Amino acid sequence: MEKIRFTYYQENEMWVGWLEEYPDYRSQGKTLDELKENLKDIYKDLSTAKIPHVRRVGELVVG
Repeated sequence: MEKIRFTYYQENEMWVGWLEEYPDYRSQGKTLDELKENLKDIYKDLSTAKIPHVRRVGELVVG
């Protein structure tokens, strides 16, 4: 089972979040569970190339 990290916060009555690897693609939900489901849908679209020109976050080791 693959695990993906996400960042989220609550704004008024809504939960807002994004996948750490794809910070440009945010979603929201009325509950935290709904937000998680929405993020899973975004991940599926991003990882199957349904969305073109996807920017990602990488990590470099320097020094």
